[in-house]
Amino acid sequence: MRDGEAGAAAFSPPPEWSGPSDDPNDEQLGDAVERASLEDLHAFDAVLVGEPYDGGVIGRRGAADGPAAIRESLAAAKTHHVDVGPVARDERRRGTPGHDHGSTGQSLALGDLGDVALPDQTEGGGPDVASTQERVREVTSDLYGRGAVPVFLGGDNSLTYPNAAPLLDRGSLGAISFDAHLDCREVRNGTGPTSGTPYRQLFADGLDELAVVGARNFETSTAYHDFLHEQGGRVFTPAEVAADPIDAMDDAIASLGDVDAIYVSVDVDVLDAAAAPGVSAPTPGGLLTRELYRLLEHVATHGRVASFEVVECAPSLDEGGRTVDAAARALAHFLASLAAPKGRHSRTGALDG
Repeated sequence: MRDGEAGAAAFSPPPEWSGPSDDPNDEQLGDAVERASLEDLHAFDAVLVGEPYDGGVIGRRGAADGPAAIRESLAAAKTHHVDVGPVARDERRRGTPGHDHGSTGQSLALGDLGDVALPDQTEGGGPDVASTQERVREVTSDLYGRGAVPVFLGGDNSLTYPNAAPLLDRGSLGAISFDAHLDCREVRNGTGPTSGTPYRQLFADGLDELAVVGARNFETSTAYHDFLHEQGGRVFTPAEVAADPIDAMDDAIASLGDVDAIYVSVDVDVLDAAAAPGVSAPTPGGLLTRELYRLLEHVATHGRVASFEVVECAPSLDEGGRTVDAAARALAHFLASLAAPKGRHSRTGALDG
């Protein structure tokens, strides 16, 4: 898709961001995120892309409302990380006493492109998942190679395929999926792709490596575990993560080998059901929120990370906003390591224009 075709027609207008606090000392992410367009992506370090779609869900729907809810929760979060300092910069406060953080190199320029424009989805109606994936891939293929890291706000896991697939055209690709499930189901005739098939589709298109972190016992069929094993993929259970989170994350990254780019996906059902009830398939025995945040901060330090997504957050199924807040903070912790000096490596390969 050419720039002229992908502009306003590809995205809904991005929202106006603002932090809800009236304390002038509270710098919130809502004060730091600016409206973005394809033409000015080079001015941002990371850019948000909403994908309000849940037509591919296996199980309970509701993830189409995820992008708006995650944005609202994220806007209220402070920009300050205890170890890193301010994660994002508020250009409106630039030059005022106490707010010149940009000179340290420890803050990000964050943009919001708005939501991918898709036909209206209705229960049992709207375009099928395959045609939706095709449409989304047309849009996401225009996001890479522009300097900013695309951050996708889902939406359901079926869109992992079109979010990551354009990277396959730019070099070798590995994926790290934080998920209770492997999402390697077969694409069946008469059913087509679903939220359970994205990595089967990516492998068919040339995905080099996949590591699944947080996959549960008794949640995956043997046939799909065997398929992943045959592809050389690795599975890291919550018990392995709990024993040594950083060691498990290092092993997951090492299992990807020397791929040019890494795609990072967080399905919020990777968290224990007590922490994330608002997902399509909540299950017990998952990761703790602090474990997930530590893992994300660690993987984000690697310069090969080309893109990030948070999917399967369903606000209508949530309890007390726990799932939405967990999803928003997962994104904030990932951004924290992009902002840290150790995370600002030169991104080569897949992100080069």
